[in-house]
Amino acid sequence: MQRTEPNSLLMRALTRAAKSYIAGDTLSEALQIAQHGSGLGLRCTLCYWDDGTEAPEIPAQHYTQILHVARALGLDALLAVKIPALHKRLDLIRPLVELGRNSAIPIIFDSHQPEKTDDTFRIIDAVGPEGLGMAIAGRWRRSHQDAERAISLGLRVRVVKGEWPDPGAKPADLQKDYLAIVERLAGRAAFVGVATHDARLAAKATQILAKAGTPFEQEFLYPLPIEPALKAGRPHG
Repeated sequence: MQRTEPNSLLMRALTRAAKSYIAGDTLSEALQIAQHGSGLGLRCTLCYWDDGTEAPEIPAQHYTQILHVARALGLDALLAVKIPALHKRLDLIRPLVELGRNSAIPIIFDSHQPEKTDDTFRIIDAVGPEGLGMAIAGRWRRSHQDAERAISLGLRVRVVKGEWPDPGAKPADLQKDYLAIVERLAGRAAFVGVATHDARLAAKATQILAKAGTPFEQEFLYPLPIEPALKAGRPHG
């Protein structure tokens, strides 16, 4: 019981913060923005943002609906999945993965606390890496090892600064740590997502990947401004 209250406070704080990034309260509202982005030549990542209290079947149903609708609309889309929301249940995750593969929609497992990355790898080992990706936070001590494992599995890797700090680690230099992961992936990873609105960081990361010939794309959070970072990556396609 002593752990419940802090965790619930954290979840409420994160939920409030997340409101800024939610495209709409319904899938149809999010799809309107996805279709508008598609008209501008932008791929869209869709996700159901759970509140941390729902039974795992509910997020699974929403993820399934996203895949079906995105396929029916012919959207150039990805699905971001939060493994903790599904309580690590393979009976829910395996059908999602198969549906994503059959729909040619990549599934990216989101980043959470450092220790939860082990759950992500266990799931990937169980279902196989085809059509899957994961987010790796530059600020964690374990991230270089995680990047090596992702490379060996042929996963798409989304590089993020990391929402959660690494307990016991020295204070992070977020830009330096981010670029160190990008450099490790360059020339070796199957595909890299450069997830940052920091134009200077985006310029350096995209240059590293382009020089190495690594397939990559830039990724942004709706509705934050994207033009400065997009301009930095535009010379590299």
